[in-house]
This record gives sequence, structure tokens and C-alpha cells, in this order.
Amino acid sequence: MRDLIIVGGGVGGLVTASVAAQLGLRVTLVEKSPRLGGDCLRCGCVPSKTFIKSAKVASLMRRGGDFGLPSCRPEVALAGVNERVRAVIATIEAHDDPERLRELGVEVLFGEARFCNPYEIAIKGQRLRARRFVIATGSRPAVPAIPGLEEVDYWTNEDVFDQTRLPARLAVMGAGPVGVELAQAFQRLGSRVTLFDMAEEILPREDRAIAGELRAIMAAEGVAVRPGTRVERVEASGDRQCVYARRGEDRMPVEVDALLVAAGRAPNVEGLGLDAAGVDRGSAGILVDRRMRTTQRHIFACGDVCGPYPFTHMAEHQAGVIISNAVLRWPRRIDYRVVPGVTYTDPELARVGPTPSQARQRYPDAEVLTFPFDQLDRAHAEGEAHGRMQLVICRGRILGATILGPHAGELIHEVVLAMQARVRLGHVSSAIHAYPTLSQIHRRVVNTHYAPRLFSAGTRRLVRWLQRLVP
Repeated sequence: MRDLIIVGGGVGGLVTASVAAQLGLRVTLVEKSPRLGGDCLRCGCVPSKTFIKSAKVASLMRRGGDFGLPSCRPEVALAGVNERVRAVIATIEAHDDPERLRELGVEVLFGEARFCNPYEIAIKGQRLRARRFVIATGSRPAVPAIPGLEEVDYWTNEDVFDQTRLPARLAVMGAGPVGVELAQAFQRLGSRVTLFDMAEEILPREDRAIAGELRAIMAAEGVAVRPGTRVERVEASGDRQCVYARRGEDRMPVEVDALLVAAGRAPNVEGLGLDAAGVDRGSAGILVDRRMRTTQRHIFACGDVCGPYPFTHMAEHQAGVIISNAVLRWPRRIDYRVVPGVTYTDPELARVGPTPSQARQRYPDAEVLTFPFDQLDRAHAEGEAHGRMQLVICRGRILGATILGPHAGELIHEVVLAMQARVRLGHVSSAIHAYPTLSQIHRRVVNTHYAPRLFSAGTRRLVRWLQRLVP
């Protein structure tokens, strides 16, 4: 009898297994694929950000003149870019070595696991029992039901980083984070990219105005952005594809050399025997409560398989809640109040908390503060003076923030900490921020809240009166 069986060797499963084993539990980790690490390491966060960095360097080479240096147009070999992607994966993969987990006391098994009943799973003909379970099987690319799509050789994030030939023309279906990141990256590497999405704006979950700014930046780089457009069918013609799309009454056939599908994610719940375990699921995945328990209180779930956020850092955070409840037996509830997310375009788009329209539904008196990066000296020095920070406040506290700008994914964490600690605006304003840094934008945007009152007619009258006082 094991204390804990974990199904899934991604971030959530690895964190839970390593901590539980070091605390003395008898732990078994079961992974379906032949390697640990999950999608984040193999075909998600790590490869995509490595790929995006190569595209950024290619863009900077063309922009050499902006920095007083020679400009050049690099001859990009996609095989070389993806070779670097594999090298970075191999470096990070050492942290997820099965032998390292075994040294900690984790039993690591490879194969498909299926629940036989609420307390037993089967793997390769062997049945294993445990007191508690964690399901951390992640998600996979969702493929829309578009006529002809299954007959063409399309890519998803699972195989795009295995490609060796840069397509001259690429169509990307889906303008969520994965779609916009890779659309811009391929455009910078030399493809002519067309980006389709049914929503009226890219990144439909973000603030519409800021998403529109990013769309304009991508369009200026050459990406043909087609929001509000439905792909009706796809046809193959030799080694090429033709995408037939429609916006209103306008039909647009687009011939391309490759097609990337980035239309969201689907939870990996098939084949787990959830019915035999008595675990309920919905359209978004396994149903869990605030303590990450499924409908069977001894079976937990974390990560993409249960949502609600498809972020690696959320899977890790949820794993911490499971460790508290399932291992330490200390009741702890998940808190989704302060969850940052980043889209790694250039400039990056980072957000935490609600957008202005979402905030005003609950707080009608919420205010929105904005400050542009082109008023920061460091942004000009970096040649990255575009985008802005948007802060949503109410009664002296921060409700949320969106940053579109250089290193937004790093900058957002000052706001995350301020929200988590319920820091008042005045503390952000009075904190000394080093010059010249991009981080100054936090103080500058907060000060726009105080400026109207500070420089009002009443304040000026008070200052003049104070000057008449005897020293």
C-alpha cells in the first residue's frame, strides 16, 4: 500500500512527488510518456521561449541601424534554431531526471495508468493501491472541427519545434497566447505569416485597447492579422495548403506552405478510468474544490487537467496546496485572487487581476491609471519605447494591472507582491526606484493618481500662503 500515487510527470506531479518523498511518504509517480517534464519542458514554455529569443535576435540584427551599428539580414535555418531549442531542453531536463527522483525515494514508473476503483490503478498489467492519489496529466492541443483539416499535414506546439524547413508562408489558426507568440516569431525569422481568429481582437481575454496596440505592432512587423475571421475549410495541394476563411460576406482563400493550429487546449482525461474512480469532470476538465480535491476526497488534481489557468506556475502553486492538504493534512484553500499571466510577444503583455471592464462590473468607482514607456529614459536607451502600463485601482489599493512593454513579464511581479500584501498606493509611490530602470514605471503610473490633487488650484493657494509664514 502506497501513501501517494501521482499520475502525470509534469510540473505539478514532479513537485508533489519530490516534496512528499522527502517528507517520508511512500510515493509512486506514473508517467505515460517515456520522459518526465511534461509539455512545459518538451513542447511548451521552454522551447517556445527559446524559439522566441532566436527570433528576437534575428529582429535585432535587422535593426542594427537603430543602435548605431550595421544592419544585416540573417539567413535563417530553422533546423539551427530548433537545434538550439533541443539543447536548452536537454540542459533543463537534468532537473527532471528519473534517477534524481529515485534518489529522493520516489518510485518512478512509465506507462499508462487507469483507475480500477477509487483506491487502485492498473499499469502494464500491475495493480497498485494507495491511500491518496494526485491526477496531473496536463492537456493537449485542441483541434477544431474544420472540414479538410484532418487531411492536411498541420503543425501544433507538439511538433512545431521539430521542423527543419522554414516555411515561406505560414498560416496560424488561433490568436491566443501561443498563436500570437509563434506568429510574431516566425515572421521575424523570415516567414510571411497570416494570423486568423474568430474573435474581433487578438488575445480576447486581455484588455481590448491594449491587445489592439499589440496587434498594431505585429502588423507593422508584417504579420497579416485577420481577427473576426472564421476558417471554413482547408485543402491540400501538393506540399501546400489552402486556407479558406470568411469575414462577414468577404471570403479570402490564402495559400500557404505550412499551417500551425493554436486553437486552445483540451484536458487529458481520456483513458484514466475516472468513472471507475468516481471522479467527476466537466467540459474544462476534472472538477475540484478549493482544496484541489475531486469528487473523491482522497483523489486530488492539479494543473491543466483541472484548470482554471493553463499556466505552469499555477500547476506548481496548486501542487503546494495539495501537499498541504494531502501530505501535511493542514487545510488550505487555493487563492486565485492574484494570478499573473504573460504573453511572450515583443513587447511582452503581462496581466494580473481584472481588466478595467471586468473590475468595473464589481467596483463601479474603480479608476484606471496609465503611463507610457516612451516617457521612461531607460526605454529610450534600450530602443524599446513602446507600450504602456495600465493600473486599475479602487480606494487606494490595486485591483489589477496590465503591462504592454519591454520585460513586462518581469515588471508585473512588483504589482503581484503589492496586491498579495495589500499594499496601499502611497507605499508604491514612496518606494525609491533606481534610475534609469524600466521599474520606474510603477512609481510613475501611481503618481498620475496624485498629480491632479497635488497641482490643483487649492494646493497652489496653500503653497503661496505657506511662503508668507515667517521662517
